[in-house]
Amino acid sequence: MECRISKPLRARLTILPADGGWLVRGTLTGEVVLPCNRCAEDAVAELTAAFEEFEELPEQEEGIPVSGGAGPDAAQPPESHIFYEHNAPMLDLAGICWEEFVLALPINPLCGPDCKGLCPQCGANLNVAPCSCSRDEGDPRLAVLRGLRLQG
Repeated sequence: MECRISKPLRARLTILPADGGWLVRGTLTGEVVLPCNRCAEDAVAELTAAFEEFEELPEQEEGIPVSGGAGPDAAQPPESHIFYEHNAPMLDLAGICWEEFVLALPINPLCGPDCKGLCPQCGANLNVAPCSCSRDEGDPRLAVLRGLRLQG
C-alpha cells in the first residue's frame, strides 16, 4: 500500500532480559498519509501504538554457531528478530519497529468520516460534486419489498 510519512515516526523501547530471551515493550507514534479507501484522496492517519513482545532465543546446539539470516539453513524461524553475530545473540530492533509500524496502520483509512467515495459508473469523486449518472434501483423483482417497514 502506498504510504507517506508526514510527521516523523518515533519509537520508544524498553528491553528487559528474561530467561530464554528478551521482553520488548514500546510505543510507536507518528503520522502517515494513505490513500482513502473510498475515494483514493489523501487520508491522514495518526499512529499511536503500544506493544509488548517476547523475543525467544533460538536453541543453539553445543559447539555449532547459529547463523543469522533467512534461508533453508537458518537455525531460527524466519519470524524471529534475533540473529547471531560472532556467536553472540543480537536483537533486530529495526525489524520489530517495522512489524509494529505495519500493524499500527489503519485497515480502512478514510479521508473523513463522511466520505462519499466514487461513483461506481463514471468514477467521479462524490465529495466534490454529485454526478449525473442514473442510479440503479436494484432488482425489479424485489421492488415490492422497498416499502416494507418492520415494527419493533
